[in-house]
Amino acid sequence: MEFQRTIAKPITYSGIGVHTGNLTSITFKPSEINTGVKFVRVDLPGSPVIEANIDHVVSVERGTTISDGKVKIHTTEHILSALCGLGIDNIIVEMNANEPPVLDGSALQIVEELKEAGIVEQKAPKNYIVLDEPIQLFEDGVQLIVLPDTKFKISCTIKYQHPVLKTQYNSFVINTETFEKEIAPARTYCFDYEIETLKKRGLAKGGSLDNAIVIGEKGVHNTNLRFDDEFVRHKILDLMGDLYLLGRPIKAHVIGIKCGHPSNIKLARKIKEVILRKQKSVSDKKKPTEIEQLDPSKVLNIEDIQKVLPHRYPFLFVDKIIIVEEEKMAVGIKNLTVNENIFNGHFPGHPIMPGVLIVEAMAQTSCVLVLRKPELSNKLAYFMLIENVKFRKPVFPGDQLRLEVELVKAKSRTGKVQGKAFVEDKLVAEAEFTFSLVDR
Repeated sequence: MEFQRTIAKPITYSGIGVHTGNLTSITFKPSEINTGVKFVRVDLPGSPVIEANIDHVVSVERGTTISDGKVKIHTTEHILSALCGLGIDNIIVEMNANEPPVLDGSALQIVEELKEAGIVEQKAPKNYIVLDEPIQLFEDGVQLIVLPDTKFKISCTIKYQHPVLKTQYNSFVINTETFEKEIAPARTYCFDYEIETLKKRGLAKGGSLDNAIVIGEKGVHNTNLRFDDEFVRHKILDLMGDLYLLGRPIKAHVIGIKCGHPSNIKLARKIKEVILRKQKSVSDKKKPTEIEQLDPSKVLNIEDIQKVLPHRYPFLFVDKIIIVEEEKMAVGIKNLTVNENIFNGHFPGHPIMPGVLIVEAMAQTSCVLVLRKPELSNKLAYFMLIENVKFRKPVFPGDQLRLEVELVKAKSRTGKVQGKAFVEDKLVAEAEFTFSLVDR
């Protein structure tokens, strides 16, 4: 299991913002589990907080700007890319101006600062975005495709009609080592003919030959390249930062052709739409409160459940079961209190419900769905196979666990059930299991 990360201690550095030209001091501070990335404007009254969230993006002009409606943070992508590349989930980013320092135009110094602060694991599992369908974005010659994968991989191509910079391609499986060595050092760039236009639009006020690669018709004006394909590597860096505005890491293969901040943000929004649509379709199928109002006779209390299941305290993990559709679908409810036996020894001081017991709770709900038929009253259901188990979020004391199970295949002696567990409307676990019916 991979655990969430933060930093061990605060660390501060300063520099000029590339577009605003403002001198900014920035301080990274540790943060608690499941809090994400939060920017704080300490220079303003009340120190307003802006969560690094795709819904807060207000501009993608030569960088990604986020806002709470009143306060802005410009050019967030390099910091977010560094956090993504180092696997840092929870952190506070305090700033005394509206744009992070551009430094040398890469994420290398940001990585060094964060490593000096120390990266530490926290007592909560990482909450990955895992897709089960491709997502595509095609427009104006830009192509972005997201494919389901068991790891995070980016393949990127840039194409220009320019004497010096034409087409570059590279592909990386993203991990801490790869990011630090192959991506973080890649610097931002522009063409020399763009500079005057950028200045007229109020941008690049802090831009200089020290913080960007400037490309002319005969070559690079101001520096030696760190990689032959440094330009496409920086596009990968930007894409990582923009996608981290989804609020959590992703496992997928992202393929980008001619992508930039506008398309990156559109893709992130499309990914979020897919995630929300799937969550909504599950939660809206049959809401327990609606079912209870419609058909109280199908709501089984603890006594009814014990008439069907042989399980008893402390191994009965469902308090109420609602039969949504006979022999087809049911919803179980488990209210978790802090005095549950399972919390006494599972991560003392930071109790969470063991994932295997969430699966067991789904299985018990399934057994009641199947075995409540009178002709099966003398049967028990045994596990034969558990597949496609995914644990997505921790479950804590005080949570109400909602267990949605559906019988997808049934024979005379065996069956297959698909189960999903939710806290509120957030999917916390899922599994498929095959069972065999045996005599008691």
